[in-house]
Amino acid sequence: MTAPSRSSIFRLRKHADYQRVYKSSRKQFAKQMSYFFTLRASDDVQLTTPRIGLTVGKVMGNAVDRNRIKRRMREAVRRNLPALTAPVDVVLHPRRSVIDLDFAALDREIAGIFRTIQKAAEKSTTDQRG
Repeated sequence: MTAPSRSSIFRLRKHADYQRVYKSSRKQFAKQMSYFFTLRASDDVQLTTPRIGLTVGKVMGNAVDRNRIKRRMREAVRRNLPALTAPVDVVLHPRRSVIDLDFAALDREIAGIFRTIQKAAEKSTTDQRG
């Protein structure tokens, strides 16, 4: 059995993980997408990294359009992942307009979302300590 690739460590894969994020957080809105996030208990060393999940429903278009949206979003997430250091689970849900959005704008949008999540996670961590 091979070791998991570096990118797979940062991905939400199980349906139960998605459901846990949905149940334990509120829907947040950005300009081109909505997102959910929740802080994980950092008991396990492997779980100290952020994990990102993408949901692109059939309403977003045919399979070609949905896969294109996911490819672009995965690349933008990969570029901006260093901005997230807290052990959070994030689910990104794009709007239909993402398919026509310039990649630089998509990249900025995800960077802004990750900054917001990181600030909220840091605030939550300091509230728990203090």
